[in-house]
Amino acid sequence: MLWVKSFHIVFVASWFAGLFYLPRIFVNLAMVPADSTAERERLLLMAAKLLRFTTLLMVPAVALGLWLWWGYGVGQGAAWMHAKFLVVALVLAYHHQCARQLRWLRAGTSNHGHVWYRWFNELPVLLLVVAVVLVVVKPF
Repeated sequence: MLWVKSFHIVFVASWFAGLFYLPRIFVNLAMVPADSTAERERLLLMAAKLLRFTTLLMVPAVALGLWLWWGYGVGQGAAWMHAKFLVVALVLAYHHQCARQLRWLRAGTSNHGHVWYRWFNELPVLLLVVAVVLVVVKPF
């Protein structure tokens, strides 16, 4: 199970790296001048590729996490584990929202500016902090 735990940590870290960087591309997209088509297309391509790669990293991260939960029976019935499941659900929702934001940016229908995307970019940091504290400290 230590191999499973090791790979779970690697995939979670990699998944979050993508979630940290993807909204930074959104910030740049929101700041692109209207007449800069080449820059906009390049950033959209980068964002699409990063979203695809991040999604591929998400799948084993979640699958290995479930394997650990079932294999170890970690925290079954423990309040900290229920809270961690909630955090994971919020991260999955954030990931989905990133995909929606990219669709809106691609279509030119996003009504968010770069400041909004800067705040949006901070959410996965907070979610990661909460998840790590729940797993390591097990506060309840």
